[in-house]
Amino acid sequence: MIQQHVLLVEDEPVLAEIIRESLQSRGFVITHTPSAIEAMVLYTRQSYDILILDVMLPDGNGFAIAKQIRNSDIATPIIFLTSRSLPQDVVEGFESGGNDYLKKPFSLEELIIRMKALMNSNRLAINMNTGSKNSRLGDYTFQYPKGILSYAGNQHELTTRECEILQMLIVNRNQMLSRSTLLMTFWDNTDYFSGRSLDVFITKLRKYLKNDPSVSILNIRGQGYKLICTIDSL
Repeated sequence: MIQQHVLLVEDEPVLAEIIRESLQSRGFVITHTPSAIEAMVLYTRQSYDILILDVMLPDGNGFAIAKQIRNSDIATPIIFLTSRSLPQDVVEGFESGGNDYLKKPFSLEELIIRMKALMNSNRLAINMNTGSKNSRLGDYTFQYPKGILSYAGNQHELTTRECEILQMLIVNRNQMLSRSTLLMTFWDNTDYFSGRSLDVFITKLRKYLKNDPSVSILNIRGQGYKLICTIDSL
């Protein structure tokens, strides 16, 4: 059985120990630190299957860690653990590169389920055969999984979540992709906060693609979205 390695960044000693013991009992290999600075050192020393980041840390915060990691790694799943639950906090978490957001207090069973879902999705994405990873969307060029969108010689680097959503729209181009499918794929739920986050990402993708009128993301009211364009593999 292949062991899955987890980097846990949590500064509450009791909670960190509970999480560590629970995950170890399920066969995970845990590396724990309460420090944002040490977290980056540990991250550069070895690869991890998933990162679990507390947001508020004594020497930094999880959002900043995620942003730094996403500069070179858009694939490793990241779950935030935090007591911050305002809508803007949730949006900031996803925009910084997080894949999921778990509010304290939380169930350890829920954490484990979300971890497994993200790691399974990540493996599927890595193994997914979609032909060329570079696609031409009208006058745009999109490099996946690098997340680089180019137009008229200018490049824009998408966040991890923006990249993933756009690629899913591309794979399902000219077909309606249901809202619930997007929410369950990237957030593992269909609650209000996840729905609002999805709206933010779709709005941003539309903004990035606005220079070519032949490319558009249609909102099928109450159902989902459809990427309309002619796509060529490069």
